Amino acid sequence: MPHAHISVDPRFTIGPINRNLFGGFVEHLGRHVYDGIHEPGHETADDEGFRQDVIELVRELGVSTIRYPGGNFVSGFRWEDSVGPKDQRPRRLDLAWHSTETNEVGLHEFSSWLEKVGSELMLAVNLGTRGTLEALDLFEYANVSVPTELTARRAANGRDEPFGVKIWCLGNEMDGPWQLGHRNADDYGKLASQTAKALRQVDPGVELVVCGSSSAHMPTFGEWERTVLHHTYDDVDYISCHAYYEPVGDDLDSFLASAVDMDGFIDAVVDTADHVRAVKGSSKRINISFDEWNVWYQSRYHDVDRIDGVDEWPIAPRLLEDEYSLIDAVVFGGLMISLLRHADRVTSASLAQLVNVIAPIMTEPGGIAWRQTTFFPFSITSRLARGAALDVKVEAPTHETSRFGEVPLVDAVATHDADAGESAVFLVNRSQTDDIEVTIDLSGIGERKIRETHTLADADIHARNTLEDPERVAPRPNDTARLESGVLTITLPPVSWNAIALA
Repeated sequence: MPHAHISVDPRFTIGPINRNLFGGFVEHLGRHVYDGIHEPGHETADDEGFRQDVIELVRELGVSTIRYPGGNFVSGFRWEDSVGPKDQRPRRLDLAWHSTETNEVGLHEFSSWLEKVGSELMLAVNLGTRGTLEALDLFEYANVSVPTELTARRAANGRDEPFGVKIWCLGNEMDGPWQLGHRNADDYGKLASQTAKALRQVDPGVELVVCGSSSAHMPTFGEWERTVLHHTYDDVDYISCHAYYEPVGDDLDSFLASAVDMDGFIDAVVDTADHVRAVKGSSKRINISFDEWNVWYQSRYHDVDRIDGVDEWPIAPRLLEDEYSLIDAVVFGGLMISLLRHADRVTSASLAQLVNVIAPIMTEPGGIAWRQTTFFPFSITSRLARGAALDVKVEAPTHETSRFGEVPLVDAVATHDADAGESAVFLVNRSQTDDIEVTIDLSGIGERKIRETHTLADADIHARNTLEDPERVAPRPNDTARLESGVLTITLPPVSWNAIALA
């Protein structure tokens, strides 16, 4: 049996874990909002039409801040459409997803839903087809308490107190030619700087996210970040990263190593931001909001889901409803390890998305809601990863991949909460064939006992949870875990994600 060794020592701290690292993303796309979180005719629907079975699953998932309402959707969105009496809200064409938006769920309703699930709002403004003035109006409507025409309108719509949105996104994926109002980096950087300065005239303490590249594989990647930050460095707090992963052909070894690509993406953006910092002679540090990430089979959308036709604008069509397999969940868990490994600079992240649309939670209209395989790495990591992320030393066998060269078969990160006296280790086994025995030296964190273990694995790496079999794949305790004299030994099955909690 191959063997790996890991050393865990709280003296080697990466940085504190910001709870915003476990954020989510809700976009008006497909069946995410309508028939997903909101289905008034469902037997579990509350008095606002929100499915309570979905609310319970989102609570269990443990998402902190939720980015809303997009995504590509936001670049054609008129926020005024989503407030006021429902019977007076206009229907609009959503050009991003070739659908009809009813505006039945808007800012007030979504904020109410957030209170039910225990999450905070992260609001995106439209810098695609709109600009600084519209962003200021939305900010005043949402966050200002003094009497004005806009705050009076908010009160008339049922909300006396401000929404108190802390983090705002200055547009979405403005580097993408698919984006309504797409601009080059110079033009977008100027607009984003202008808008950020205006928002800070209202509230100097607001946290702002400027658009980075929508992928590390965009032709403008790197230069986009440099140019945008040249304009906005003094005005914003975060630059965004977006990344989605899927296998290319039958190359599952590279797919299982997707976190290597995420590591490189983050490191490159950090280097670029720090370069701009040095050029400007600034003492300020820009962090990363990785506010879209997931496994997404984008090729399926282009081949199957895309809607065309000038007269075809459906309401809540089935779009991007990927069914996730065991191997997808293992890759997903590896991406979470990468985010934790960069906790010093990635201080906000949003899983894209939450319900039905490339999501850990699925629903059937009038039927059940269930957990996809990717639900488990997120919910368990969100619950166990507390305190600080630790820089662990992994010695493991390697293998060759076509995309990333030689990569270790075991990837891992650890967390440590000194105040609570609790630690956790998260691991993936990327081998498709071999169990790997791992020894973890815990002597640096003192006397410990195993509190719980979780292993997500299956003899069929393509096994899924479906409407017909919603509990086919689930984590189970790992009975191989042993802790003696400060050394933990555990066997990781092939293609597995694993978590160990220590107390």
